[in-house]
Amino acid sequence: MAIKTSRVKKINTNENTIIFATSFSQIKTLKLSKEKENYLKKNLTEKNNIVYLNEVGVHQVFVLFSSSENDFKDLESVRKLGHQVFKKLNGAKVETCSLNNLTMNETYTFSFAEGFTLSAYQFLKYKNKQNLKPDILKQLKIADNCLSAAKLNELNILVDAVNIARDLVNEPLSYLTAPQLSTELKTMAKKAGLKVEVFNKKKIESLKMGGLLAVNKGSVDPPTFTILEWKPAKRINKQPLVLVGKGVVYDTGGLSLKQTKGGMDHMKCDMGGAAAVGAATYAIAKNKLPLHVITLIPATDNRPGGNAYAPGDVIKMHSGSTVEVLNTDAEGRMILADALSYAKKYKPMLVIDAATLTGSALRAIGQQGIVCMGNADEETKAMMKNCGDKVHERLAELPFWEEYADAIKSDIADIKNTGGNFAGAITAGKFLEHFVDYPWMHFDVAPSAWGYAAQSYRPKNGTGIGVRLLYEIAKTLSKG
Repeated sequence: MAIKTSRVKKINTNENTIIFATSFSQIKTLKLSKEKENYLKKNLTEKNNIVYLNEVGVHQVFVLFSSSENDFKDLESVRKLGHQVFKKLNGAKVETCSLNNLTMNETYTFSFAEGFTLSAYQFLKYKNKQNLKPDILKQLKIADNCLSAAKLNELNILVDAVNIARDLVNEPLSYLTAPQLSTELKTMAKKAGLKVEVFNKKKIESLKMGGLLAVNKGSVDPPTFTILEWKPAKRINKQPLVLVGKGVVYDTGGLSLKQTKGGMDHMKCDMGGAAAVGAATYAIAKNKLPLHVITLIPATDNRPGGNAYAPGDVIKMHSGSTVEVLNTDAEGRMILADALSYAKKYKPMLVIDAATLTGSALRAIGQQGIVCMGNADEETKAMMKNCGDKVHERLAELPFWEEYADAIKSDIADIKNTGGNFAGAITAGKFLEHFVDYPWMHFDVAPSAWGYAAQSYRPKNGTGIGVRLLYEIAKTLSKG
């Protein structure tokens, strides 16, 4: 259950309170007792910057933050402080608390509350009642002179969107089939005022989306292709921003079967890109950004059953290009290629795809960010990296030299779906590039869409990575 966050005109000093400051002189303005002031002065230091006090069941948390010369580093440090305070108060079984930011810096208030509320995530749907251990902390009140109503609304919507993405990634295939993913997206779209359309298998066949149909051949569940659209009356862009998300709801590798232990056990997360773009579109619409956005989500599972596509097959794609399949575990690029080709009809200003595409990306940068590449101009790339740094969903751009395209040349088809043993994340990107003729960026979120362990306010399992980044990019574009 998410924390309820609200604004209050005045903080009640007799309630559980978090006091955030950047200097001890700010804390002195609270007119504390001499005894308490001396205690804090002795114990609240740069190395020990959080002090917890419990006075007859009333908890006070004092946070002393020392800023650096790096604004983005500071924002993430403040989020992590929010996480630490949440863990402490929740562990102390506090149900409600207030935040008083003595600095009056709205950015710090937002970041602290962001880290605090993003930490309050649990996926308990499949737990029996006797095994439920829900968070105790349910409410955060913020002094209204620390955060505007508009920023609070934005925060609540953004945290909600991240948690939607986390829930989708954590759902097992036994529930979240491709048709069910489309149903979930419909429900989400209705809440946000998004237009939604879902193509069934017959429609997908009529569009000759050979990549999506090929991957789906081993499944008992039909594929879907979901289109979300946010088109406000006062939009700033004549050509839409198009988001594309990989929706492989489960990936066995197909006939190129993955190892079960460590290779397949968390592959329900292979629709992390779809979750990210869908939830980001929800946040864009709920926050009423003046930007025309279209989101495309091809979805299927990848199994070795039935009439599964096989290594050696040649597939004709939506674009008309032919693909020699050498590895059925390189399936994400097959379904994305059809969606990227379909995106041409919108004459987009920019297309961004998000996909848990390659293990190579994870091996390249670990779990610290998102691998990216594409043909967008340098100014656009710089803007995106700046957005990534701001929300700490950082972009690591890999080289995209034209020679990498040689690795996907096929002897019998236009291209092949693997590039060999080297530079796998890049050659996967080169495969996708074959299907675009517009400004485009590819975000490989495989490094961080799934948490093998909790990292501060990012939980273990589904992290919701990409939602805040895509929202921040859209917000920046909406400002012209």
